[in-house]
Amino acid sequence: MSVRRWAALAIAFATSVLCAWPATADPIGEVIEPTRTLESVLPTPLDDPFSVPPAGYADRPAGAVLRHRPASAGPLPVPVRTTQLSVRSTDVQGRPIPVIATVVVPTAPWTGSGPRPVVGYNLAIDSLGHTCAPSYQLSHGLSAEMALAASFLTKNYALVITDYQGPREAYAAGRLAAHAVLDALRGALHLPELGLSPDAPVAVTGYSGGAIASGWTAELAGTYAPELNLTGVALGGIPADYRLLLGSMNGRNLASSLFLAAALGVAREYPELLTLLNDNGWRLAGIAKDMCLGALAAPGVLAPIPIEAMSDIPDVLNTPIAQRVLTENRLGGRAPSVPVYLYQGEQDPWITVQNADNLYADWCAAGATAQLQRYLGEHMTAALVGAPGAYAWIDDRLAGRPVEPGCETG
Repeated sequence: MSVRRWAALAIAFATSVLCAWPATADPIGEVIEPTRTLESVLPTPLDDPFSVPPAGYADRPAGAVLRHRPASAGPLPVPVRTTQLSVRSTDVQGRPIPVIATVVVPTAPWTGSGPRPVVGYNLAIDSLGHTCAPSYQLSHGLSAEMALAASFLTKNYALVITDYQGPREAYAAGRLAAHAVLDALRGALHLPELGLSPDAPVAVTGYSGGAIASGWTAELAGTYAPELNLTGVALGGIPADYRLLLGSMNGRNLASSLFLAAALGVAREYPELLTLLNDNGWRLAGIAKDMCLGALAAPGVLAPIPIEAMSDIPDVLNTPIAQRVLTENRLGGRAPSVPVYLYQGEQDPWITVQNADNLYADWCAAGATAQLQRYLGEHMTAALVGAPGAYAWIDDRLAGRPVEPGCETG
């Protein structure tokens, strides 16, 4: 790594360091001699007792509601009642964790047949700090993507929006995200105060970072939460295989710093990855630990840094630790038990179309019912152009309209 690139990175982070590092810490000392512990690179806790689980919560079943309180979700097109839940979930090692979710229910009664449908909408978090999580962003009116999610409220569906990165903000840890989403849905459907039914038809959707949570939800729902009436999962801009992202994001363009952030997020759930870091890696992990998407993306514009610069181990990405984590976080290993709808921009330079094509092929080969829709355009264009088709597909699944078994491309 050249001195010039590191200087550019230092300039990009300088302001964020002063703002993000805890006031009691020694930021200069941490830069000179970084602390090498998992705790030193975890997000700074919020000053909010709601985020602290009650004693004995680990003995509760997955999906149990630990706490709930009224909340807000910014300006919305219809009158709603918004509630935050703290729910018992599990991490990738099967250990109990608390997860926060925001449940938004229109105040208008449901007049359709059966119980009110529920959409698990996975906002793209793509961040490392607690103030970047949906529950915080929504309550402060900061989520731009909520404009897309709110379209489901106009249909009188309920929304469950989960902080699926969990209490360690493990950005890009897919299995954890699926557990969190499924347990949040369990909690919302069984809390009487929300007026939802355990038998309600449920659909899950998300784009880009939200597609990680959605794709893993599709794969794990049948075994982790088979009692849910999950009718379908729609996902787009899908980071299905992090090995492919190494070729399209790692040190190559403005998305490179997001790839580094995702690697740090995964390392929070797989701390054995931290043993591969050099001092520069630990410095970066400490500096970025509370950053949201905007601050994380900025350094990639100035100085795309490859992940190899974070380690002194030759060919670090081919070490057994790195290869095992890459394999465990690759989608496509099992067929979803529900229909899935994939959409993808053909000119996406970051999450290339090969991600969607390979995932579709893997799922279809395993016997899934899947539809893949390609669109002209890059990442953000495909998000906007592809949403109407995906949401119409969700409407059909929630209405109980049958989908032809097998696979179809468009």
